Amino acid sequence: MPPLIVGGGPAGSSAAIVLARHGIPATLIERDREVHDAICGGFMSWRTLAMLKTIGIEPEGHAVSTLAIFAGGRIARSRLPGRAIGLSRRSLDGMIRDAAATQGAGVELGVAVREISAGKVHVADGAILRNDAIFLASGKHDVRGLARPRQDTDPALGLRIRIPPDPRLGVLIGDAIELHLFDRGYVGLVLQEDGSANLCLAVRKSRLAEAGGQPGQLLKQIGNGTPLGDRLAFADVMAPDAIAAVPYGWRTGATLPGLFRLGDQAAVIPSLAGEGIGIAIASGIAAADAYIRGGAAAAVDYQRTFAGRTRRPVTIANALWHAAERPPLARLAMPVVAGFPGLANLAATLTRIGH
Repeated sequence: MPPLIVGGGPAGSSAAIVLARHGIPATLIERDREVHDAICGGFMSWRTLAMLKTIGIEPEGHAVSTLAIFAGGRIARSRLPGRAIGLSRRSLDGMIRDAAATQGAGVELGVAVREISAGKVHVADGAILRNDAIFLASGKHDVRGLARPRQDTDPALGLRIRIPPDPRLGVLIGDAIELHLFDRGYVGLVLQEDGSANLCLAVRKSRLAEAGGQPGQLLKQIGNGTPLGDRLAFADVMAPDAIAAVPYGWRTGATLPGLFRLGDQAAVIPSLAGEGIGIAIASGIAAADAYIRGGAAAAVDYQRTFAGRTRRPVTIANALWHAAERPPLARLAMPVVAGFPGLANLAATLTRIGH
């Protein structure tokens, strides 16, 4: 019986493509009937684009060649190590999912999973799907029975808004991926293929509480009198999509027999690294390759090996995140980063997942 893939994002769809190319028509189930933009995402590094090419996907998007960091009234810019693009998750996810279906994978939409246990997938309509090999690719959303650990004190939340296209916004952001640092959080901002901007924010619960628990009020506070505020002036809606208690920095080398954990269900890199999609695709390819070689029994070895591959990028990105969300450290670092742009370039390289 071909594997069952839970989740139709980049991780699950990449796995489905690789399996189908080897004559294994896996079934992919996805809870949403329509393709939507996801929390975070939108930036694809040179490494991510190279991995996509290996599975026959060559997306076009807004060209990104510069990293711009804003903190403490200073700006530091650095050229990225390679070609990157800004592309909406709506476009990317639809492209990869369609490719999986074209290759021969079975794609079933509108199937919500409630629980996974001992080779059984319990779906919302009461049905139970049984399979010796289950690929868990549900992104940042946990499934009952396989939940990732949550932070007990001051967890991080993920927020996202789309800023509509405007030529003046395009001039402000240009070819950059921007990081705006503030107390207990940061904002990532990049233009996408249609000229809109994808704004993702990771913030500690305590900082959001200080803004009355209102994401729109928080954005107004951190944008007041700053370059971020200039960008937010083009936003027509200040009610972000949100997800709570994101376990940034978590990864696992342990799994259950027959269970392949993919993407954010395997390793959650802080989003300031811009490598979440890269890890998702890498995990899908690696899990599919492992299954092709060893079947369901390969899950345990795959998980251990993939945890090793993500150790360096996740560890470094986690350290950078903790420094970035502390204003005193960010202020001290900015003159150094501005004076030696190669340091930012090195950090961008070290936070990519290896082949």
